Amino acid sequence: MSRADSTRPARAPDYQGLSLGEFLDSVASDSPAPGGGGAAAVTASLAAGLVCMSARLSEKHVEDAGELAGRAEGLRGQALPLARADGEAYGRVLAALRLPAGEPGRREALDLAFGEAADVPLRVAELARETAEIAARLAEEGNPNLRGDALTALYLSEAAARSAAELVRLNVEEIHGNGAADARDRRDRATGLYQETAALARRLSGGE
Repeated sequence: MSRADSTRPARAPDYQGLSLGEFLDSVASDSPAPGGGGAAAVTASLAAGLVCMSARLSEKHVEDAGELAGRAEGLRGQALPLARADGEAYGRVLAALRLPAGEPGRREALDLAFGEAADVPLRVAELARETAEIAARLAEEGNPNLRGDALTALYLSEAAARSAAELVRLNVEEIHGNGAADARDRRDRATGLYQETAALARRLSGGE
């Protein structure tokens, strides 16, 4: 690979076209992607799918169940493509790391790549937080026969948000240039989103 090619955006596979088994095989393979970020994105999408189902089956219990289902469907559609986006962002990090030490612009390339790698899980955390809010409401007000599904969606959202926040933090720690202060703001934002999601989960599980 030439230096001109070394920071060219990598193209990750379209994981949405894989079967569940194929995706899990790719996670377990020796390829660096899909990794933690991709798994968090898929988890957030799965949580949103459960919320969508719970809302659709709660029309007799929740007046705006149709609206909640539509929001959840939108969240599901936004979360799943982030698995691919995360793989591509990680590919750009690897490309920047391959630049020779002392190469002009290497530090800037690294900061940019790690910033993009932090942006993807931050978006996952945002989507997981919104999904958790709807899941919590459905667990409390929705079809009681679907309470377990709504709670599962809530706890999956919590897991996605926690994983995403940690990935944001790890990437932000690698940013040392002029964008470091902004990167720390993104880290704090991700941490706050996870804490809000965790608070919802604790409340519904009787922890508060």
